[in-house]
Amino acid sequence: MMMWSNFFMQEDRRRREAAGRRRAQGQHQLTPEREGKIKLGLLLSAMGATLAVLAVGTEFWVELNTYKTNGSAVCEAAHLGLWKMCTKRLWQADVPEGRDTCGPAELPGEANCTYFKFFTTGENARIFRRTTKKEVNLAAAVIAVLGLAVMALGCLCIIMVLSKGSEFLLRVGAVCFGLSGLLLLVSLEVFRHAVQALLQRVSDENPPAPALTYEYSWSLGCGVGASLVLLLGAGCFFLLTLPTWPWGSLCPKQGPRDT
Repeated sequence: MMMWSNFFMQEDRRRREAAGRRRAQGQHQLTPEREGKIKLGLLLSAMGATLAVLAVGTEFWVELNTYKTNGSAVCEAAHLGLWKMCTKRLWQADVPEGRDTCGPAELPGEANCTYFKFFTTGENARIFRRTTKKEVNLAAAVIAVLGLAVMALGCLCIIMVLSKGSEFLLRVGAVCFGLSGLLLLVSLEVFRHAVQALLQRVSDENPPAPALTYEYSWSLGCGVGASLVLLLGAGCFFLLTLPTWPWGSLCPKQGPRDT
């Protein structure tokens, strides 16, 4: 009985020693120069993450503007994003001169904001007697949220590289940031199709639907900027995963010259 207990104790000790050696081989101390490069890449990616969260969380992706009418002191405009839409009644006196349409939506006025119901009850939203196409809007929102989730995973991987020295996660983080940037770009394109579908789905009821113009706003600009910055951050992390010898042969170090 004592022989078997000693055997199991030795096997357990050998497994622990082997696991310790594997951890020591996979986790080594980063040099200060390499750690600084990784931190700069993480800072760049954090800027992209901030822009991405700002874009997805705000509702100024597109503005819908009606034309100003003579004899009326107010006009109507709307702005919407992935989750919410807001209609506003603006004073025509506040609209810049020379502008034929109502807006911009940032002007002060009576606002009525509601969340889209196709996330809860599955109903389409109606804006200026036009109906949304909920399948396209849902696809844009889901893709954007998936992009944020992959982006958060990339941030976690890079933090693990800096804290634990697990450099194999550097390539995983690069893939995550690149994929998140691409997903945000796809979400922007799907949302553009959702806007086109909204403008075409005009109701036949009386009174007739007003003529509209549309313009993309600053939230969508933040989304485009976030995608480009995240892709740039992914490229930086990918370069850090490459071996140093090709770059060393292209840019050889110069030693001290003989006098």
